[in-house]
Amino acid sequence: MPFAAALSEHPVPAEALGEVAGHILETLGPRPDVALLFVTPPHAGALEDMAAAVVEILRPGVLIGSAAVSVVGTDQEVEQDAAVSLWAGRLGPAEAVRLEAVRTGDGVAIGGWPPILDFEPTALVLVADPFSFPAEALYAELDRRYPGLPVVGGNASAARRPGGNRLVLDRHVHTDGAVGVFIGAGVEIETIVSQGCRPVGVPYIVTKASGHELHELAGEPALNRLIEMSRRMSEDDIDRVNAGLHLGQVIDEHKERFERGDFLVRNVVGAQEATGAIVVGDPVSVGATVQFHVRDAATADEDLRQLLDGRRADGALLFTCNGRGVALFEMPNHDAAVLHERVGAPATGFFAAGEFGPVGGRNFVHGFTASVALFRDL
Repeated sequence: MPFAAALSEHPVPAEALGEVAGHILETLGPRPDVALLFVTPPHAGALEDMAAAVVEILRPGVLIGSAAVSVVGTDQEVEQDAAVSLWAGRLGPAEAVRLEAVRTGDGVAIGGWPPILDFEPTALVLVADPFSFPAEALYAELDRRYPGLPVVGGNASAARRPGGNRLVLDRHVHTDGAVGVFIGAGVEIETIVSQGCRPVGVPYIVTKASGHELHELAGEPALNRLIEMSRRMSEDDIDRVNAGLHLGQVIDEHKERFERGDFLVRNVVGAQEATGAIVVGDPVSVGATVQFHVRDAATADEDLRQLLDGRRADGALLFTCNGRGVALFEMPNHDAAVLHERVGAPATGFFAAGEFGPVGGRNFVHGFTASVALFRDL
């Protein structure tokens, strides 16, 4: 098999690293094209030494990684406790990248792009610091350089303040920007973003909006439309609305019917009773088609299972929101276990403070999602 993964919960960093690196070496052998290393906060202080050890032991073409609040290892998620997850694969051409946000007179530019790649990339795996790296600016530049290239990964989640995160690129640890790896056509890559929501009510056309404020839906105040919808909902769905309401905006307006997965889902963060407006986490455009959504553990479970049904993979990456896990499902290992049950591939990943993944062919930063990359050997 061209991929291998290992997880250790040993509390001593050197012992934990030895366990996972030894397993990868025994399973896959040395010199994989790409290796990923993720650790929880108890091991963050030793991350540079651990990265150097991975380079010495495995001699990967590229090593990236980070510290995160929780990590994934195949069918297991370790939340809060000490853990190290290491993954490696033989997947063909790969090129490391270290990116930084650079302020210019026109806003923010992305610096650190590598010279012209000597292969055509099929995906970018990216780990970023949310305090210093605007992923949306990256997406805009990426569209110019590599139109349609999917980005999968997430924001590091081990720190609550700027300068506290730790990002790995080969032997080096960085506290800002982003690290990543462009992957070529040596493997087939499929990306999946499970937003964990389902639509309720009916779709509406936005007829008046200003920035984050959604004023009218199909000519009526947005709040009135929401109240109207709630009168026809079950008590269970009303409870879900009260626990957290979301709004989905259609990605591809050319479709005749809109179903789960056709929407980019964002939080509804407030309402203005005086004006009838609803405040949404992202700007909403006049003329867009939107629909209210609800999310709970059962819906998130159903959504992930549905999206993974019938998939096949030899290796996998899972970047799940730090608001999922036990906090959402009230049981450990949910997303990792479902991924393993459906595709049975060696996997790694972490709990992110914002997940990267494409929806409708466009890259976005998400919340409360599970973003998955599936690798199949050619």
